[in-house]
Amino acid sequence: MPESESIEISGHLIDTGILSMVLDDIRDYDGDWVIDRFDVGHEPGDLSSARITISAADTATLERLLMRLQTRGANAVDPGEARTEVCETDGVLPDGFYSTTNLATRVRLEGRWVPVENPEMDCGLIVEGSGEHTTVRTLPMADVKVGMRVVCGASGLRVDLPAMTKAEGSFGFMESDVSSEKPQAVLVRQVADGIREAKAAGRKVLWVGGPGIVHTGAAPAMVAMVEAGFVDVLFAGNALATHDIEASLFGTSLGVDLAQGRGVEHGHEHHIRALNTIRKAGSIRAAVDQGVLTGGIMHALVTGRKRYVLVGSVRDDGPLPDVHTDVIDGQRAMRAELTDVGFCLMVATMLHSVATGNILPASIPLVCVDINPATVTKLADRGSSQARGIVTDVGLFLEQLASELVEGYVTKRS
Repeated sequence: MPESESIEISGHLIDTGILSMVLDDIRDYDGDWVIDRFDVGHEPGDLSSARITISAADTATLERLLMRLQTRGANAVDPGEARTEVCETDGVLPDGFYSTTNLATRVRLEGRWVPVENPEMDCGLIVEGSGEHTTVRTLPMADVKVGMRVVCGASGLRVDLPAMTKAEGSFGFMESDVSSEKPQAVLVRQVADGIREAKAAGRKVLWVGGPGIVHTGAAPAMVAMVEAGFVDVLFAGNALATHDIEASLFGTSLGVDLAQGRGVEHGHEHHIRALNTIRKAGSIRAAVDQGVLTGGIMHALVTGRKRYVLVGSVRDDGPLPDVHTDVIDGQRAMRAELTDVGFCLMVATMLHSVATGNILPASIPLVCVDINPATVTKLADRGSSQARGIVTDVGLFLEQLASELVEGYVTKRS
């Protein structure tokens, strides 16, 4: 006989297509379903809810299916108690571990619902303490140690799906995953409002940037936003920092004169000479302190005492001495900067955007801006359900955003 379980889900089930996704997931696991109840909201802002009995071939398949459905915000009607097992090997989670989502999560232990401290997808859930002092946190498998208690199976867990609606005001455009044919001034204003709301609430604004910010001539706009207090943390790779420093030292980006838009003699050497200059100084901060680096995004971050995490890749030249060359260490450094983040803006970078989306809770508004539609859709495909995209030229977008956010900002474009 097949194993079965009753689940419930609520939200904009029809408008967002979540119900269809849930039914598709059940089919993917060779399961079946019966819709026991479906209450449809009457007004545009009303939520719908459904109760569904799902079945699968065996207990193990049913548990995997329940884990999958929780990524959609579905929960078991009777979740029961969570089950834990102890890690036996460093860096290895027990078989059957609960694979986390980035949604707000609660775990039922000893009859009490314990909130997960730091929701993050694709991790394990570590239980520490007991009774009223029990805590639960996510931990990537690379950081798991022998003796840690890990939640296994799908029982005793509930997730909460954040609801984004038109009624929420500044993020009305979040009703669509990717915006490419909407008035850009409206989209810029909505992003600016989201940033201002985060700052007004005492939260930090996280930027994830690629070298396109420099290549498109938008570095002055970003500098203005750093200096005005709208950039609290920057995640980037070696390229953004290197080309920003090259632009400050030589006026070029990858050897192209940013004022004239054409290559200059020996320009192909500028990025490697910029790297060498910073390595000689010892670090980006040291270069600023020594008066070697006197402008640009990295200079503004250092002088404004803002945080940045640079994580490299196998293709990097140099790299800069500030760049994490061990990606696991880089991930840890990025996670350490997520406290109190209230808004995230990703600009012109696919790899760092996906990496950041993987570690962000779904509760943090997330906007990705890129000229390539594939970049802004990949985030949602990778599980960042809150991600919304704007397909446009990042240089023009950042100029408009600076004009919206920074009083008296005048574009530096000729």
